[in-house]
Amino acid sequence: MKKEKKTHALLFLLMLHFTSGQSDYAPYFYDNGPSSTNGNMALFSISEDTPVGTQIYVLNGTDPEEDPVRYGLAFEKGSTEYFRVDPKSGNVTLIQELDREVVETVRVFVTDTNDEPPEFLNLPFIIDIPEDTAPGSSIYRVQAVDKDMGSGGSVSYYLQTSPFTKFTIDGHSGILRVKPGETLDFETTPTHFVTVVAKDGGGKYKGKHQVLTSTATVTINVIDSQDMPPYFVGTPYFGYIYEVSVPGSEIYTVYAKDGDQGNPNPIHYSIINGSDGVFDINSTSGCITLTTFPSLLKNELYEIKVKASEIGPNNELQDYDVTTVTVRVVDLNNHPPTFYGENGPQNKFEVTMYEHPPAGEILRGFKITVNDSDQGANAKFKLRLVGPSRVLRVVPQTVLNEAQVTIIVEDTSGIDYEKGPTLSFKLLAVEIDTPERFSATADIVINLLDTNDNIPKFTSEYYIARVPENSPGGSSVSSVTANDPDSGSWGEVKYTIYGSGSDLFSINASSGLITTQPWTSLDAEVRSKYNFYVKAEDSEGKYSLAEVFVTVTDMNDHAPEFDEVLVEKTMIIGTPVKIEAVDEDAESPNNVIEYSIMTADPDNAFDINADTGEIKLKPYIKSMEIVQNITKQKDCKWSVVVEARDRGSPSFSTTAVVNIDITEATPLKGPMAAFLMKSRDNPLKALGMVTFIISVLVGGTVLISTAMYMRNSKSNRIMPARRIIKRRPRDQQPWTFKIPVIKFTNPGEKFLITNPESSLQQETGSPRLKPPPPIAPCLPPPPPSNVRPNERLRAVPTISGALASKGSKKAKSSRRKEGNISSALVSELKMKLEQKIHENNQGYY
Repeated sequence: MKKEKKTHALLFLLMLHFTSGQSDYAPYFYDNGPSSTNGNMALFSISEDTPVGTQIYVLNGTDPEEDPVRYGLAFEKGSTEYFRVDPKSGNVTLIQELDREVVETVRVFVTDTNDEPPEFLNLPFIIDIPEDTAPGSSIYRVQAVDKDMGSGGSVSYYLQTSPFTKFTIDGHSGILRVKPGETLDFETTPTHFVTVVAKDGGGKYKGKHQVLTSTATVTINVIDSQDMPPYFVGTPYFGYIYEVSVPGSEIYTVYAKDGDQGNPNPIHYSIINGSDGVFDINSTSGCITLTTFPSLLKNELYEIKVKASEIGPNNELQDYDVTTVTVRVVDLNNHPPTFYGENGPQNKFEVTMYEHPPAGEILRGFKITVNDSDQGANAKFKLRLVGPSRVLRVVPQTVLNEAQVTIIVEDTSGIDYEKGPTLSFKLLAVEIDTPERFSATADIVINLLDTNDNIPKFTSEYYIARVPENSPGGSSVSSVTANDPDSGSWGEVKYTIYGSGSDLFSINASSGLITTQPWTSLDAEVRSKYNFYVKAEDSEGKYSLAEVFVTVTDMNDHAPEFDEVLVEKTMIIGTPVKIEAVDEDAESPNNVIEYSIMTADPDNAFDINADTGEIKLKPYIKSMEIVQNITKQKDCKWSVVVEARDRGSPSFSTTAVVNIDITEATPLKGPMAAFLMKSRDNPLKALGMVTFIISVLVGGTVLISTAMYMRNSKSNRIMPARRIIKRRPRDQQPWTFKIPVIKFTNPGEKFLITNPESSLQQETGSPRLKPPPPIAPCLPPPPPSNVRPNERLRAVPTISGALASKGSKKAKSSRRKEGNISSALVSELKMKLEQKIHENNQGYY
């Protein structure tokens, strides 16, 4: 290594970071000798086996101005970089492995880098320039220095401009100028702020190229010049003269300013027109005063022209401005509104009139005038009528100085004598646009006269009354009330009664008390509801109606009654019998009956339903054997004394003896019997089954007849054909219906079914056979036949025909043969169907 180059390079690097003061002294290294580990690194030696990354040296230098220094290393072009230095601390680190056999000496230069930006001199930049500076003129020079060497130390300038900037800068010299074509205006922008950017020429730093910049703000204050006229502040101007003003009274003070606020001139005020010799102005303060009394003024409005001029350096008047001051002569608001009658000021007005005048009618009984002696706005006021809402309205509602007051009816229903014989209102006059808001009031009193404008009105549209039956004649039923708010005879009400059912009642014409007629006898069982109308009428015939509903309440005056005192009943074991009594009372609980068993023979054998009167055996009596064990009588007739008692108060009762014949039902057998037994509680089900069977049979017959018709329709002429019906045996009896004979020799046999053939055997004492259970027939049976049992039925020959077209004899004979065959088939089918029906009928009977 050569110390000279290192030191020279280090000095260059330290110059880059010199940032303060006007002197420029180079930094330097400390020379601590060849054996030192810090200093200028001259004649420094290192072992080849030093590990990579080891800190091998510390560069150490200083700056005379005590500015911070930075360190750097540079190697010859194309050589290997073995060391790296920290630019701030100066620590040198081995970054490549050393080999003495390859390289014995490493030459390193400590070099400058572009790591310092340009620095402005003479900060801050504040400039004052006149407002009339010419465009393109130089106004200031900005300077900046860069401590780097070479291109990194060169500086150029430019502005961070906006579209509205009025300045430009020379990029090399830093001279700031007013932009060509631009002028400065103090009144628009008194101060400008311009940002100047200083940029170096760029250079290497840490192996990369970089350009550094610095910025500074230039403040440019524009000095105002005399180029603007004065102007008035706060226009337009209005002044007022009051009736109490005196000469010298201040009317208004105008104020003007010089347009050149940076260096303003004093202002001179004068009146140039419109004063008519009654106004004066102070030339310095601008105060306008009155020079005469208000009563001597000829006009109510004045427009004064005032001039404001600048006073120049030699007291000459220069630029000026003119404005108008409007002065109004106004009245002092010192008179409130006042109401007047026919005889002068008045605060109460009264009238007498009939109620309900038509809407829109003017109440001409009032003679009212209102006045305000002030002038202009002070004499403007509003009229209001305060009282019941929207009954009356006042005209006019806005008055200037004086007006005749008119009161008009708006809501006729509000003027009602019945609501009150007197109406009171307040007539109010209130000023509108004055700060004092003076006001006046007057009482409006209306005395009403009554008319017959109301009809009697019942307190209810209908009345409901209840009266006990058997009440004596003249009993009170109800009381109705109707009110007529009219006065005198118009308010007297007379009551009458009319309508269907009113003949049994009467009403007191004055009190409205409804009573029964003296001869009336009310019976709830005969009629329990009455309704009629009552009429309330005043002396002029105006009336209203109300309906009265009278209910005759039932009294318990009838005892329950059985149809017979001795009742005969037959009871099948397991099925109850019912006994019923009737109570002729009209309402419950008087006609509600409770049943009970007083005595029974045998005792403790029956129960009775207290509500329905159904009598049934005790649950333990389930068969005739148990009945036979209880009693020794063969006929099994038991007796019960039943009491029927109503629930009225007082309660009435009656009794009946019920003789009950106890028997047991004989069960039926077979599927049809089972079906009938199941359907005994639902007869519609059995009827539906019979209807279904009949429908099937009729449908089959229709189907067969249709087939025959379709077959015979192939021929268009009638061919006689004989139908041979085979005679049935004599023992067959089709279409016979035998009515079952029911005999009542004893209670048990009442429910057995028999036929005439078996009755003979029963009479001769042969043992009684149980008949087979009934079977539902497929079709309704025909009337009974008189044919003897063993007589054979004779076939009735029938003739049928078929349509056939004309043809040969051979064809006719073949068709006749076919018709005979068809007829024989139909007859055979019909015979089988009749035989099946006969068998079913035999099974049923």
